[in-house]
Amino acid sequence: MSEEVASERGLRVSRRGWVLFTLMSVIWGMPYLFIKVADGGVSVPVLVFTRVTVAAALLLPLAIRRRQFAGLWRHWRWLLVFAAVEMILPWALLSDAERHLSSSMTGLLIASVPIIGVVLARLTGGTERLTVVRWAGLLIGLAGVALLVGQDAIGGDAWSVAEVMLVALGYATGPLIVNRKLSELPILAVNAACLGFAALVYAPAAALTWPATTPSVQVLASLAALAVICTATAFVLFFKLIAEVGPARAVVITYVNPAVAVALGVAVLGEPLTAEILAAFVLILAGSVLATRPSKPDLQAQPDVPGLRARPGVWSRLRVRGRLGVPARRRAGLPAAERIDERPAEPAAEPAVERAGEPAGEVAPR
Repeated sequence: MSEEVASERGLRVSRRGWVLFTLMSVIWGMPYLFIKVADGGVSVPVLVFTRVTVAAALLLPLAIRRRQFAGLWRHWRWLLVFAAVEMILPWALLSDAERHLSSSMTGLLIASVPIIGVVLARLTGGTERLTVVRWAGLLIGLAGVALLVGQDAIGGDAWSVAEVMLVALGYATGPLIVNRKLSELPILAVNAACLGFAALVYAPAAALTWPATTPSVQVLASLAALAVICTATAFVLFFKLIAEVGPARAVVITYVNPAVAVALGVAVLGEPLTAEILAAFVLILAGSVLATRPSKPDLQAQPDVPGLRARPGVWSRLRVRGRLGVPARRRAGLPAAERIDERPAEPAAEPAVERAGEPAGEVAPR
C-alpha cells in the first residue's frame, strides 16, 4: 500500500515513523550550531568545501551502486541551477551570516522558507489557490520575520540578516526547480551530483584559504558532524521517513527544526533567549503552518509548494490510472463502478524515482 493511500485512510504513524521523525527534527535543527562553531576556526570556503566534499564522497557511491546516473547529463543546465540556489550560494551565505548572527536567530529566519515558497509558487504559475487562511498565514509569518529583522537591523547587522533571507529564498526556489524540471530523475543522484559539483566549485577558494594550523577539536568535530550527520546521513534518513509516513507528514519536521535550533543555541552556546525571539518563533511557526495548509482536494490542481509536493497526490495518481477505489468514489460523489476516464485500468509504468521509494521534490538537507 502506498503512503498516499495510507494517509488517505488516516492510518496512525508507526513507532519507526516516530523515531525517524524525531531524528530528522533534531538533525535538521543542528546545522546552525555546527556552523557557528566551525566559523570560529576555518574560512567560509573551507567550511562549505568540507561539508559538500565529505557528503558527496558518502552519497556518490550509493547512487552509483543503484545505477541512477543514466540520463542525468541531459538535464545538466537545470542541475547546475539547482546546485547554485540550493547548495553553492546558500551554504556560503549562511556560514558568513553566522559570523555575526546567533545560531538561534539564523534558524528562526530560515523557518520562513515555507512562507516564501508559497509566494514563489504562486508568482511562478503555481495552481494552488491562496485561501483567506493561507493569506493570514503569510502575513503572520512575515510579521515574525519583521520582528527579528528589525531587532538585528537596528543593531547594524542588516547585511547578515539579508544574507539569511537570501538563503531562505534559495531554499524555497530549489524544490520548485526539482518539481518542475527534474522530477523524473532519482533525487539521490541529483543531490549526489550537485554536491560533487559544489565541491569542485569551492576547491580553489578552499585551497587559498586553508588554515595554516590544525583547527581545534571542536571545529573539526563540528565540520564532521555537519557533513556526515546533517547532510549525508540526514538525506538517507529523510528518504526512509518519507517511505514510512508519506511526504505530507514528513515535511512537518520543517516546523520543529527552529525550536531545536533555538534550544541548542541557548543550551550549548549560551545565546540569549529574549521575548522577541520567543514571539517571533510563535509567529513564524503559526504562519508557516497556516500558509502551507493545503486547499480542499481538487481532481485537477496539484500543489506546487516547496516541501508539500513531493510526488503526485493520491487523487492525481488514481486519475492517471483511470480508476478510483469504492471509498474514494463515494467521497467524490461518483457511482461505485464509474471511471473518471477511458484509460486502461492497469497502471502505467511509474518513474524510477517513485519505484525506488525516492519521491522527487525533496532537496538536500540544510
